[in-house]
Amino acid sequence: MSGGNNSIVTKLTARIFPVMPDFYGMMVEHCDLVARAMDVFLAFMETGDVAKGEQVRAMEKEGDELKTRQMEILNHAFATPMDREDIYRAIMAIDEILNYAKTTIREMEALDVQPDAHMVEIARLLRDGTHSLRDGYAKLSIKPMDVEVCAAAARKAERNTEKVYRTALSELFRADDHIAALRQEAPGAQAEAFIHIMTVLKRREIYRHLSNSADRLEHAAGILHDIIVQIA
Repeated sequence: MSGGNNSIVTKLTARIFPVMPDFYGMMVEHCDLVARAMDVFLAFMETGDVAKGEQVRAMEKEGDELKTRQMEILNHAFATPMDREDIYRAIMAIDEILNYAKTTIREMEALDVQPDAHMVEIARLLRDGTHSLRDGYAKLSIKPMDVEVCAAAARKAERNTEKVYRTALSELFRADDHIAALRQEAPGAQAEAFIHIMTVLKRREIYRHLSNSADRLEHAAGILHDIIVQIA
């Protein structure tokens, strides 16, 4: 009888005061998926391996499913360990990093663009930044005062990405040789100039997607910083 009463009390307590979901663990899980996906993304940029691109797309789909489950948990949660809006923003920002990585691969395949040294360098910075982001969220519930170092590292990865992005554009738009050939009316100069223009347009599109992915990384790091301020 006593055991039955305890069971009833336990059920009533759980109904009145539901157990709080592990939102810290959820965000770490999501970050870990993105970090692992960016490992594969870097491998794709280093090799141009189509199978690696397909793996990133599959992981992006997995991320979307994870995001949907997390949003459902958030929507039904009785209480949260931090501002509910910050959890929502964090989940969305983390997911968007991987969305842009997938979009980059899709555009490269559609435009028949092969990776170059700048793309590899940016992919490496994005990989490092997402690992820093994951480390930050992993420390959030145990060592919140140590998290800012990780958030700063993720933001630095975005700044370095922008430097590479500007360098890549500067080199891409150099056309002195083609202009000289056109002025001299060299054989095939017009065709070569046209090919160069098409290459510029295609690669610029890919660089832009990579830059957007870095922007999402910086945004996610900013949200992590906001959470630190709130709970520290």
